[in-house]
Amino acid sequence: MRPSIPAPAPTPSATAPVLRHPRALVPVLVSLGMLVAVVSSLGAPLIPTIAAEDHVGVSTAQWALTVTMLVGAIATPVMGRLGDGPYRKRVILTGLGAVMAGSLLAALPLGFPCLLAGRALQGVGMGLVPLAIATARDALPPEKARAAVATLSLTTAAGIGLGYPITGLFAEYLGMYAGFWFAAATAVAAFVATVIVVPAPPHRPTTPMDVPGGLLLAGGMAALLLSLAEGERWGWSSGRLLALAVVAIALLTGWVAHSLRSPHPLVRVSLVKDRGVLVANLTTMVGGVGTYLLIALVTRYVQTPEAAGYGFGASIVVTGLLLVPFSAASLLTGRLVRMMGSAATPARMLPLGCLLSFAGLVCFLLARSSLWGIGVMMALAGLGVGVTFAVTPGLIVGGVPAAETGSAMSFNQVVKYIGYSTGSALSAVVLQAHTDVGAVLPTNDGYRSAGLVGCAAFLITGVIAVVLTRVGARPRPSLVAAGAGTAAEASTEPSRP
Repeated sequence: MRPSIPAPAPTPSATAPVLRHPRALVPVLVSLGMLVAVVSSLGAPLIPTIAAEDHVGVSTAQWALTVTMLVGAIATPVMGRLGDGPYRKRVILTGLGAVMAGSLLAALPLGFPCLLAGRALQGVGMGLVPLAIATARDALPPEKARAAVATLSLTTAAGIGLGYPITGLFAEYLGMYAGFWFAAATAVAAFVATVIVVPAPPHRPTTPMDVPGGLLLAGGMAALLLSLAEGERWGWSSGRLLALAVVAIALLTGWVAHSLRSPHPLVRVSLVKDRGVLVANLTTMVGGVGTYLLIALVTRYVQTPEAAGYGFGASIVVTGLLLVPFSAASLLTGRLVRMMGSAATPARMLPLGCLLSFAGLVCFLLARSSLWGIGVMMALAGLGVGVTFAVTPGLIVGGVPAAETGSAMSFNQVVKYIGYSTGSALSAVVLQAHTDVGAVLPTNDGYRSAGLVGCAAFLITGVIAVVLTRVGARPRPSLVAAGAGTAAEASTEPSRP
């Protein structure tokens, strides 16, 4: 199996967009992904500061992170479906407008409710990356589109290592609200660049919005992410948490059944049967569990006071700088994978990415007593993420028609949110289980146990990748070798494994 990007055939219903600034398109699209990373990184590092500034409990301040994830999970599939029609550029600009408004609202010292409303509006921006990927697929030649799609997939993960130190510097030296002003300025710049550079999408028929499906998916995702976010505070065996989990399962099951029957579903679930799409979504979700579990462990471990017998008592700035090797390694590796061209098949790259991420967690288990060991460990994890995320988008784009790109990538983004939220929740559960009664901090053994859970997540991801890419798989034809007829056919039907 090789990730390939079916080229849309130039027909009267779908013509290639006219690029006024072709060299600027990819940097502008990447800026959208980096904006998403900045918005997401404004949550976790600032929670203690928000609690102190707005005089609320830490558990209440946690909603500054939770509400963004909830709104993002709901808005992303809706924006993806709207972006597959003729209004993609309008949807992108609307998302950027929401981020601008939310950043300004959160930057004003009007109290916690105002900040929470601003963070909710910022969550709309989480749906920008799938639209950027769909734009790259439609507007660029196949080879350039493949590289652009891989880069865009890396921005949200790699941007964490860049957004955290920037956020930390603002919080440390300029105050809590400076980070939101920075997000507002970034959103304004991205808005202007999008107006000038991003082309209108190819003309495609407008499909009706699947409102019932949207409500079912929104309710199910909200219930699922809320249960993961609030599990530690409510208690994992509490009645209301279990009831919420049951509601989430029921709504999501109803959404799948509805989508399979609907002629115009919000997300075409039937496309998951494509082996490439399936392996991409499964590895994204399970790998996301391990990745965010690791990031959550590192940020908490290095900030633990040395009086606990472990940790470094590091500031937010130092903690953020320790994540820079993660971003640098992931971006570098993603570029190297793209340079390998046809040799970078999923059957080779996905297990390699899992192995590198696994090695990073092993380093956390064995060498977390020094800051340099933490830095090496984050670089290894970044190598693994770079390899994995450089391959998975091509599998999805190569397995769905061009008219479904935004919707399919939006679903993958939602799956990624589920993995991230689950990883964060798992780290909290394991550490809480190793916290003595009456104690504030977990024991050092809690981090060892959580690290072993992360190792298991990457081992499972590797097994999934090997099984689904090697067993019974047939090579996916390369777009370069395919004739014009094959490319035209691929524009209307998903390629088969």
